[in-house]
Amino acid sequence: MSTVIAAMITAVVGILGTLFAPLLQQRMTARQRSEDALTEDRRRRFEERRAAYTAMNRASRQFHTLLKDALHRIRDDVYADEDRVRLEEARRDYRDRYAEAQMVVPERVLDASRDLNTVLAGIDAMAKRIDRGLQYDGETAAGALLELKEAEPRLSAMRRIMREDLGIFD
Repeated sequence: MSTVIAAMITAVVGILGTLFAPLLQQRMTARQRSEDALTEDRRRRFEERRAAYTAMNRASRQFHTLLKDALHRIRDDVYADEDRVRLEEARRDYRDRYAEAQMVVPERVLDASRDLNTVLAGIDAMAKRIDRGLQYDGETAAGALLELKEAEPRLSAMRRIMREDLGIFD
């Protein structure tokens, strides 16, 4: 190969490199932006799930606690309108947090929440019947308190599943 041909090849490679460098840079920048957008979307979804889990865990525990308090007060015949209002507010908050979570959490978390909801809703309905004097045969506040104990392992299971979904393992 002669020096002229070598010089021409070098010049052509240099010119092509100069011409393609901006295109290559643009392509690399677009790829980086796409990766950054994907990372940000994952982070946003994680934060949404974490916020939903926190709200749902807090609301379900609050509802459980107020339901237990209500049953104690019904049993002791000291249940007042203020107690009814607080329990109803907690029930509505629990319902709202569950509805919000349905849009952002995986099905296995919803399954655990449904298991808990079955117990809490059943006991809430029983407490309302007992409070109104319309209880079914054998329904008592003391009996409902015993049945409410079924919610405790379900609360723990739901929390464990939520934590695992967030990558927190004990």
